Amino acid sequence: MATDIKLPELGEGINEGELIKWLVKPGDQVKPDQAVAEIMTDKATVEVPSPSSGTIKELKFKEGDVIKVDSVIISMEAMTTSVATPAAAKSAATASKPAAATITAPVSAAPASTPLTSTPSFFPPVAESRVLATPATRRLAREINVDINELQGSGLAGRVTQDDVLSAKDSNSTSSVTKAPATQFPKPSYQGPTGSLEERVPLRGIRKKIAENLQMAKHIIPHFTLMDEANVSELVKMREGLKDLAEKNQTKITYLPFVIKALVSTMREYPMFNASIDDQAQEIVYKKYFNIGFAADTPNGLVVPVIKNADQKTILELSKEIIELSKKARDGKLKPDEMKGATISITNIGSVGGTYATPIINHPEVAILGMYKIQDKLTLKDTQVVAQKAMNYTITADHRLIDGAVAANFLKSMISKLENPAVLMMNMY
Repeated sequence: MATDIKLPELGEGINEGELIKWLVKPGDQVKPDQAVAEIMTDKATVEVPSPSSGTIKELKFKEGDVIKVDSVIISMEAMTTSVATPAAAKSAATASKPAAATITAPVSAAPASTPLTSTPSFFPPVAESRVLATPATRRLAREINVDINELQGSGLAGRVTQDDVLSAKDSNSTSSVTKAPATQFPKPSYQGPTGSLEERVPLRGIRKKIAENLQMAKHIIPHFTLMDEANVSELVKMREGLKDLAEKNQTKITYLPFVIKALVSTMREYPMFNASIDDQAQEIVYKKYFNIGFAADTPNGLVVPVIKNADQKTILELSKEIIELSKKARDGKLKPDEMKGATISITNIGSVGGTYATPIINHPEVAILGMYKIQDKLTLKDTQVVAQKAMNYTITADHRLIDGAVAANFLKSMISKLENPAVLMMNMY
């Protein structure tokens, strides 16, 4: 008996997803609850289970397609007449076991005015939506005051893309959008060699989401970056002295937990760094909690795990959580809740190298801190040449809320805490 497998609900407020990978092919026999496809949303990558056993007849979409919820994705010849088991139905309805996490959550799901335990309402869904578009695209349209229902999409199956939205904004019109992208690049006068000397691959999956979210953040937020240097000689000594204690507690202490503590302490002095801007309501939302996101490089792309209530955790607790979340990120096992709710983010490329950078803010946050490698440096002190450990820091801020002088004082205050870690520990709470 022929039966169909439909794309189940993928989460509250999510009505479509991108097909990342087929896990079956025509002719395969599947069992109930067996994963048949990987679908990526703005929040996570989830596996779609088969509701019953049978033989795969036809795959209705190709990898990279954007599929609406309740669309038939597979035709199957059922082996039995049994219906979906309660476990399968629950799994399909809630998609409770994501296979891997995307970078979108940290960007699109951070709360602005609601408690962490509730569904974020910073960007409410469109009440009456008649077009096909991802949640990130709908959010962008609301932020730049473009009526998405008036646009004619240039994407697959008529999907409205972020280029369509930006093109409509640039033309100051809500008329139909043509297939031309927002920015037209001239064709190169020299056409490169073809064949084995070039390779073209589709922009999809996590890399596509990273591209979309960073483009959106740069379009909305006027970025500026300040850079400074810290003498971390005392911090290096303190960390060295705590290594044995960390090992006894089955963990490893890096410099990141100390930086998190200094960052939180400084944000108490400058609350505008622990805030966001509600573009729709034209309000500044000050957060009373401290959730710190940290960039983690993985084989599948950049993700941002979030340490909740970092102000309430010890150095040892932060160390253990950083290690645990980093491992989950590398293994693609981060849960959606572990990637949302950040109030500010840290990017740490010190272990890789680099002196300075200009990081992109994780919207709707208003700042991102950068920390870089430690270097030995000779400097003058009271006419004497002394050696010190130097570490560079940057703060990239949203100029709509944070002025240059404020950012400079913020970075100066944070660096003073890192240069005197014993004083930082004494004042910690």
